Amino acid sequence: MRIGKDTVVALEVELSDLWGNVIERSDAPVHYLHGGYGGLLEAVEAALEGKHAGDRLTLDLEPEDAFGDYDERLLRVEPRERFPAELETGMRFEGIPGEPAESESPIIYTVTDIAAGKVVLDGNHPYAGVAIRFRCTVREVRAATPAEIDRGAAEDPGALRMSVRG
Repeated sequence: MRIGKDTVVALEVELSDLWGNVIERSDAPVHYLHGGYGGLLEAVEAALEGKHAGDRLTLDLEPEDAFGDYDERLLRVEPRERFPAELETGMRFEGIPGEPAESESPIIYTVTDIAAGKVVLDGNHPYAGVAIRFRCTVREVRAATPAEIDRGAAEDPGALRMSVRG
């Protein structure tokens, strides 16, 4: 089966910078619903169209085609007292603690520094502003189920499912 609209694709993925330094590698295949559902970078999804299991793909992506340009407006400095007692760099927050939710899809902020009673937060994707090399191997392609199409996302094969019948 070839990759096309409403197929579920399993990929082994490796991200590196353009010099070949590995940034991230999937431990298990990543599953996504193909066809414009937003589960994968648009440029990658377009390049995968028509491929089938066993195919490999390497794409060099500029920031605007990957995780976006770095936006300094997404840096925030907030008072330390707004945060939990247990706080360390690298922790992530959905929105700013103590502020109302910004929208249906709030910004995820990462704590990048804690000093002098202040917390520095960065709402950019960790790879924003970085040109990346996206390498993948297609492991599986199958037709999506009606439930996956309705949901707009592939089933997570690693998720634990339990059913209670009474």
